[in-house]
Amino acid sequence: MHDRDNTELLFRAGCGDAAAWHEIVRRYARLVWAVPRSHRLGPEDAADVCQATWLALAENLARIRRPERLGAWLVTTTRRETLTVLRLRGREVPLEVWEAADDGPTTEDRALARDTGLWRAYATLTDRCREILRLAAFAPELSFTQVAEAVGIPVNSLGATRGRCLAVLRRRLGAEASR
Repeated sequence: MHDRDNTELLFRAGCGDAAAWHEIVRRYARLVWAVPRSHRLGPEDAADVCQATWLALAENLARIRRPERLGAWLVTTTRRETLTVLRLRGREVPLEVWEAADDGPTTEDRALARDTGLWRAYATLTDRCREILRLAAFAPELSFTQVAEAVGIPVNSLGATRGRCLAVLRRRLGAEASR
């Protein structure tokens, strides 16, 4: 199955071929896992997101119009599932927050305050730059081809694009530090 293209794998998986399904999962599992983890979801929530993504693919095997862009479809679907989890989790308030005494800033608060400038600068980047840098930081095991496919750009332009994104981030960090 390693030599099959996505079109054939999707067709075979849609016909119930378990080997084809396993090959799709083998090819893209790390990419799917990287998305929720790059959004800082914990392992349990990330596993839930991945499971929902694979279920969505199973339900839509016959509807994938561009099999050569399956990786991008999976990243988009995983990102949507991740954002849903984040939105729902944002409404939950852990019990320990209510029980904690206010003894001043915690270690986490101090660490987050240090990183605030970085995250402010990062937030000003384009969606494409944020996605490229997020995948580079949180899924370094992904190949250039997988990252390019996930972001939807040609693999031969990924390096230059990533370099430009980092240069913009550096400039904005410099501006942030001079405030």
